[in-house]
Order: sequence, then C-alpha cells, then structure tokens
Amino acid sequence: MSDFLTNFSNELAATVATAGQSVVRVEGRRRLPASGFVWSADGIIVTAHHVVERDDNLKIGLPNGETVSATLVGRDPSTDLAVLKVTVSGLTAIAHDSFEALRVGHLVVALGRPGKDVNVALGMVSALGDAWQSAPGGKVDRYLQTDVTMFPGFSGGPLIGMDGKVLGFNTSAMRDVSLTIPVPTIARVVESLLKHGKVRQGYLGIGTQPVKLPAAQREEFKQETGLLIASVEADSPAAKGGLFLGDTLINLNGKPTRHVDELSALLGGDTVGTTAAFTVLRGGQVLPVTVEIGERN
Repeated sequence: MSDFLTNFSNELAATVATAGQSVVRVEGRRRLPASGFVWSADGIIVTAHHVVERDDNLKIGLPNGETVSATLVGRDPSTDLAVLKVTVSGLTAIAHDSFEALRVGHLVVALGRPGKDVNVALGMVSALGDAWQSAPGGKVDRYLQTDVTMFPGFSGGPLIGMDGKVLGFNTSAMRDVSLTIPVPTIARVVESLLKHGKVRQGYLGIGTQPVKLPAAQREEFKQETGLLIASVEADSPAAKGGLFLGDTLINLNGKPTRHVDELSALLGGDTVGTTAAFTVLRGGQVLPVTVEIGERN
C-alpha cells in the first residue's frame, strides 16, 4: 500500500508540475490576484470574468516568473468568463479533456497561481449533470460540481483530471458550491469573443410572463404553461414579425416556451439572423408566426 501511495503521489506531483506550466497569475483587481491558464499558445488566456474588475492595466504573471501586460479581448458575465491576450512567445497551452469519461467520484485537481508559485487543491467530482442556465442567462454545457476547496485566488484557474488535461475553469461566483465552467462552454465562448468581442444573443424585443394554458392546449401540446407577451418594443423583430401584445407563446421551432429561461436558452447566438417558427395562442386560436431573430446589443 505504501508503494502505491508513493507512486500515486509522485505521479500526481509530476502531473501538477506539467499542467502548472500553463497556469498564470491574473492581476485585474485591487485585492489578491486571481488565476488563469493559457488556452492557446498564441497568447490567449482564459480566466474568470469576476476577477477582472478593470479593462486596462492588466498584468499576467507567467510560469517563468515574468510579469507582462495583457489586453482584454472580451468578457461574458453570463458564464463568468473573460479572455485576455498577451504578446509572448514560448507559451504552453494546456491540453483539453474530452469530458466524456468523467464520472462522479473521479479525482480532480484545482490549480491556482495567486502568487509566484502554483497552488493545488485535490478533490473529487461530487456531481455531474446536463446543460444548465446560469442566473445571468448564460448557457453552460455541463453541470460539474466538485468538493475542491476554493482557496483565495483560485477563481479562473483550471480544474484538471488525473491525466493532466483541463476539464474547465473554477469559479466561486455562480453558486455557493465549487463549480467548474466546462471546456465545451469555454471553447464556444472564447470563439465568440475572439470573433465578435462579445457573446451574441438572439433578440425579440418582447416582455413575457408565464401563464397557464387553456385545457385544450395543455392536452394538445403536453405542457402546462406558455409565455404571455406583456410588452412589444416598437420596430423590434417581434413587432416586424407579427407578434402582438396578449399573444401566448407555446413553442419556438417545436421546443416548448414554458418559462422565460426556456425562451432565453432558445435564443442563442446561432439564432441571430435566422427565421424562427413560433406557435402562439391568440384569441383562442393556435397560429403559426415566423420572426427573424435580431441581435441583442
């Protein structure tokens, strides 16, 4: 047993040392610096949005001890992700995990570099789930909760598996548990920020509230509620498409719109400029309405 533990300990230390070559210190707030990691060797750094409190005078502490200036590429508060860029050669991008083999009970390691050296916290995956939506409305591709202790300055740092590949970045800003924003979400948000400087979001220009559907529609569509349109902005995509005050949205492209969060989740960046097919209840009649989705500013 002692040989097993010694070998495991040595291998874990070697894994941390390798992954640590991609972990950086992020100086973007007045108090304790936070952490981040090299997403790509051309200088793209991923960290947590909430630890980047300013848009300029950003500094990155590199693994070799050097401190360099960084620029803010963009941020997405809804997934607590910020992308920074440094102009430095010789960076080592951390390898990405496919996420497919991860199970509850697997050991994981959180890395941070709030100071000069890498800090580590060992834990395990305590919960895994499907895609979910954050309170600010961000789509997170997987729910990943660990029992890792989030020491000060760990936010923005990577969570790695025993193979040294990154599973996501750790954040203390979402809920009162240790959550990790997974690699698929990071990849999608980074791509959008690099391309557009923001995460695109579909826009209709309506205000809605859940209402109970009449018995006939509850039976027909197998859902209890729809979304009553309480306001329509002038010249908005909804107004141009023929949605009216008092309409009740039942579904969008065949997917139910029972709650405001469901509608928001269906209006992702990939819907901007597309034509969406709504099923609405208007004056007791079920009607199809098509709307070209706009983009939220």
